[in-house]
Amino acid sequence: MSFYGKIDLHMHTTVSDGTDTPEEILLNVKKKGIKIFSVTDHDAVKGSSMVKGMLKDRDPLFIPGAEFSSRDELGKYHILAYGYDPEAAPIKALCDKCHELRITKFKGRLSFVEKEYGFIFSDEDKAALLAMDNPGKPHLGNLMVKYGYVKSKEDAIKNYIDNAWLKSEFINPQEVISAVLGSGGIPVLAHPIYGSGDQLIVGDEMDERLRHLMAMGLKGVESFYSGFTVKLIIQMLEFAEKYGLYVTAGSDYHGKNKLVTLGDTGYDPGIDPPEGMKRFFKDIFGI
Repeated sequence: MSFYGKIDLHMHTTVSDGTDTPEEILLNVKKKGIKIFSVTDHDAVKGSSMVKGMLKDRDPLFIPGAEFSSRDELGKYHILAYGYDPEAAPIKALCDKCHELRITKFKGRLSFVEKEYGFIFSDEDKAALLAMDNPGKPHLGNLMVKYGYVKSKEDAIKNYIDNAWLKSEFINPQEVISAVLGSGGIPVLAHPIYGSGDQLIVGDEMDERLRHLMAMGLKGVESFYSGFTVKLIIQMLEFAEKYGLYVTAGSDYHGKNKLVTLGDTGYDPGIDPPEGMKRFFKDIFGI
């Protein structure tokens, strides 16, 4: 494969915090003319498995995906998992643990806005959120909008939900990377330049972070990303070349929950793909 067409390897469905169902996201991928795609729901392989089961002949090429949040002494990381076996014990155990932590954190945020701001929600609405696969800040924000407590989901998150200080357990990146590798997958650092909050990680700090994660088994970087300028893309491609890392491209599409267009990755399908991307697709598809 020397020419791929339009690709997008980072998108979310209703299994995590997207607004497109798995059925809708497959339909939208085809409408956008995307040739290779991956569904990467947070802390879950369910959405990816659902999409895989819907595929028919002549549909776009698909790569099973997921995205896992992690943290250690150097900061926060989002690790993308590609090409894993969804039935493998390591990744199933990781999803279970992440789901449990996510529910605990969500309950803490819900309790915080109730007690701190006096927001009242029905038991039915709270139960519906807690029954979701992976409820998060956007879901709580949308509920606050529904009740008229705030004007927008963004207002809810920035000015209310993010004020909650939660002492909670975090998954270590080593645990994520080991589980992905142990399930036959490829771990890739998502939107590597973006750290916690408004933090931007570049230069020597990025170099240190990559070497830190590579020692754990990291195999690639999302060099093309919807929020990256050309300068940032070039920097990540240089790091990928320097360390022999795979290169991927993703929009981070969440449907109506983010102002990001499906397929908007910053990758130009008319160019000769970087070597790291060629090796990634060769190893994923075996050609």
